[in-house]
Amino acid sequence: MKKLKIVVLAKQVPDTRNVGKDAMKADGTVNRAALPAIFNPEDLNALEQALRLKDKIEGTTVHILTMGPGRAAEIIREAEYRGADGGYLLSDRAFAGSDTLATSYALACALRNLNADIIVCGRQAIDGDTAQVGPQVAEKLGLPQVTYVEEITDVTEDKITVKRRLERGFEVVECPVPCVLTVNGSAAPCRPRNARFVTRYKYARAAQELQGADEDSLKLIEERPYLKINEWSVNDITCNPEDLGLSGSPTKVKNIENVVFQAKEAKILDSSDEAIDAMMKELIVNHTIG
Repeated sequence: MKKLKIVVLAKQVPDTRNVGKDAMKADGTVNRAALPAIFNPEDLNALEQALRLKDKIEGTTVHILTMGPGRAAEIIREAEYRGADGGYLLSDRAFAGSDTLATSYALACALRNLNADIIVCGRQAIDGDTAQVGPQVAEKLGLPQVTYVEEITDVTEDKITVKRRLERGFEVVECPVPCVLTVNGSAAPCRPRNARFVTRYKYARAAQELQGADEDSLKLIEERPYLKINEWSVNDITCNPEDLGLSGSPTKVKNIENVVFQAKEAKILDSSDEAIDAMMKELIVNHTIG
């Protein structure tokens, strides 16, 4: 079996699982400063599937590709702590304001520089829940795709076999390589950090993080090239600038409603169908459910 070049698409996201009253700004945008930044959960599931292939096939490499500001390099280090070989940070003000269409376009342009055999990503990000970026990347690259992946069961020279989770069961499918896979959160959780890898990569830095760094840090990066996180701007990929960022994002937000649940009121219902029906209608009207 030939060695594989695997790229994992990952995103640093605000932790929307712990949203409080300060999570939204007055203009309806997310107050990212009020929420901790984390590795998108399903991208961790995707990383684990990639690392399992690396364990299985000698010579296989796993790299992260992420798009975001300089601080997004943190998830590349986090992946390296778990066994990834390195990563690429796609960072430029030209990418700001990207919706899924512009994001997938930028990622696809960057991926053309990498010639990956397998591209893996989480099914969706918790700050958007659209599940569009992975399939859009596949379409832009003209690659076959398999979604809702639960497990990669086999890989040969020219095809990969995966188990997909469906609504009422599983499906085993074969797909030619190269391809794009999107992985469910129900797949195996990612392995924990490895102390040896933490020691090796804890000083890994991207270019933006090295701005203003002391002489010792710069010398360390120079002596140990594996600590340098590759950082690409819009000038490092072949693309149409008009298809990036806000100009390349047709999605427009019409209205945003900030709903914060607070335990201030209580209502006691009797067991009649009429009372339950009235409560259900009330919950739907105020957007608590539905």
